[in-house]
Order: sequence, then structure tokens, then C-alpha cells
Amino acid sequence: MIVDYDVMLPILRQLALQGGVKIMEIYEADDFEVREKADESPVTEADEAADAIISVGLAKAFPDVLCVTEEQASSHTKTANTFFIVDPLDGTKEFVKRRGDFTVNIAYVENGVPVRGIVYAPARNRLFYTRPDGQSVEEQGPFDLDVTGELTEINVSSPDNSGLVVVASKSHRDAATDDYIAKYAVSDMTSAGSSLKFCLVATGEADLYPRLGRTMEWDTAAGDAVLRGAGGQVVRFDNHDPFVYGKPNYENPFFIAFAPGTELK
Repeated sequence: MIVDYDVMLPILRQLALQGGVKIMEIYEADDFEVREKADESPVTEADEAADAIISVGLAKAFPDVLCVTEEQASSHTKTANTFFIVDPLDGTKEFVKRRGDFTVNIAYVENGVPVRGIVYAPARNRLFYTRPDGQSVEEQGPFDLDVTGELTEINVSSPDNSGLVVVASKSHRDAATDDYIAKYAVSDMTSAGSSLKFCLVATGEADLYPRLGRTMEWDTAAGDAVLRGAGGQVVRFDNHDPFVYGKPNYENPFFIAFAPGTELK
């Protein structure tokens, strides 16, 4: 089933905002429960509440389209060429530490490519998505559920390889990443959490985002879609082949997200 993008966008936007509202209610509370999943990553009531809102909303609007979410990952035994993939709260460690760099991610994948996506960072008041025509935009707040705010088209930078702006993970930085970044001439280095790193490359605020660590497709698909819609690219780290989705167990290899013109090492 191919979904009408004009129909899809307002639904994804509304679900992302609703998930963000619920997340912020919990984030701003005096305390919230944090548990450890089987893979030792944290999960909170905010992850689960946002997951319920988004997964139920997508199932109601698009009953014939597979929906894969992080919080229901253990039950995802089916695969499909066309599917939604959701991380209801990406950057749980940032959420737990109350550092603000967390996002709501919803993406739509066709034949291995995340063709449409939305990334909402409620604590940062930033909302990015792909329009029905495929161009990525950033919407300015306030984010009314039913009324779209002012939209700005976003596009990647024209990189200067004598001085690149690099963004890397805030919670998952390691020596291998630093060694790789050291191969480039870097004029500025920044860190960010969650899928915001993709969006910083999409807006031209950074040129390069390498990830030499474990991620899952729900971590990357929405940000990847936003980046592609802004003219950017994501490739495998090992051989620079195109990055694809719908892989076994939805596991990603290492990758590089970048603005074209960046001379990859």
C-alpha cells in the first residue's frame, strides 16, 4: 500500500506533537520512573506513553501499513517493503538527565528508503519534517495541533573541507569516533543528543555526523528522511554504500551523515 503524502503529513505532525505534549508533562514532573530494558538501555513512562499515542494513531489512520516502534520491538516479527518506524522518545538518556536533547521520531519507509519523516524536539521547541513534495522544512512555534505555523525550507551546507563543522553524539561519544573525526580538518565541533544531529546537518548548522556505535532503524529513520529532504546523504561507514531500512532485526551498521561535497575519509 502506498500512502498519500498529503494525507499523511498532518497525521504524522499531530501524532508527533501529541507525543511531545505527553513527554513534556512527565519531563516537567518532580519525578518519574526509570527502568532498565533487556539491553540495559533506560526506558521511562514517557517512552511508553508517547509510544501508545503514536502507535494507536497510526494503526487507526493507516491500518494496512506495518508500524514498527522501539517500545514494541520484541513483538515485531513481520517485515514489509513499506512501513512506519517510530522512536517515541529518542534520547532517553538526555531525558533522564534533563538535558533537553530528546526527540519524537516518526518515519515512513518505501523500498528501503525513509521517504518521509518528522522529528520533534519538544524541550528545544524545534520541529522538522518533510513536506508532501519531499522538501524538508522547519516549522516555527507555537505548535498548534490543527494549525501549521510558519515554515522555512531547510538545506544542507556547502562544506568547506579545509574547516568542517562536525556534530557527534552527546551520550555515546567514544575514542573510535574521535579518531575518525581527527582525519578531517575541523573548524568547529559540537555535540547533540538524539536525532537532532541529523537535523543540524539538514539545516546547514553542521556538515558531518559520523556514528561509530550501535543504533537501530527507529533511532535514525526520521532524521535520515529529514536530512535527505534537505539534500543530505547517509551512507554506511564501512564502504560508503547507501543506507537502507528494513534490515534483519532493524539493526543498523555504523554510518556517516553528511552534506554532499564533504570529502569522506
